[in-house]
Amino acid sequence: MTTFGIGEAIEVMRRGARVARKGWNGKNMWLALQVPDERSKMTEPYVYLRTAQGGLIPWPCSQADLLASDWVIVDPS
Repeated sequence: MTTFGIGEAIEVMRRGARVARKGWNGKNMWLALQVPDERSKMTEPYVYLRTAQGGLIPWPCSQADLLASDWVIVDPS
């Protein structure tokens, strides 16, 4: 599995894919980019996280995540 840094992770999300860190302990966690539409309350694109419990929340990037080089593309299935 090819790993990469946060810059590539952002580009991957811009292309519509999900990403995750190999180093995350939570199972089935991933990030995706949300681009608001006319029905959204948000007005700017943002990154959100699928939690280990299955919830979806805005993602606050940590220093560890920002500097990590173990990002991978997540299979959407």
